[in-house]
Amino acid sequence: MNTVITSKEAILDISRQLVREKGLGAVNIRTIAAACGVSVGSIYNYFCSKSDLVMATIESIWQDIFHDSKQDSEFLDFTECIQWIFDCLKAGSEKYPGFFTSHSISLLGEEKADGQKRMTQSWEHIQKGLSSVLTHDRKVRPDAFDEIFTPQKFTDTIFSFILSSLLRQNYDAGTILEMVKRTIY
Repeated sequence: MNTVITSKEAILDISRQLVREKGLGAVNIRTIAAACGVSVGSIYNYFCSKSDLVMATIESIWQDIFHDSKQDSEFLDFTECIQWIFDCLKAGSEKYPGFFTSHSISLLGEEKADGQKRMTQSWEHIQKGLSSVLTHDRKVRPDAFDEIFTPQKFTDTIFSFILSSLLRQNYDAGTILEMVKRTIY
């Protein structure tokens, strides 16, 4: 029995592994404690409830999908960033089968509101990144944007297309990339 699991990150590593193997529905205090080889009380030292564990696991998976990728440098253009997002989503769907469809329905009641808040924060982080890349993209035509068609509105629209692709489990960015190229370059 492994009695050395003493960190939140170690517990989340086991939780991510369980999600990869059995899906998000398999994450609960007892299962994680058994997989870690520790008592249930040890898990409660780090997570006050099952919903806290599940939400932390969801956040950890999203971080794994986006922050542990091979992207080490700044993006040179907006389309490169979009392609990277799609590549991350595709790799994430392969690494965590069923995660994208199951995590939004995994929490109920009060936990659902907190889960939606956390997900919104993650989405806002991605949107800010997209906006920043667009702002610094030197290939964008000078007349591409105006008071009505702003960079922010364009980024919001592109992000909506990305979310739609995620929900449809379509990880081909080709059409979105072509639309971006025809619109702003």
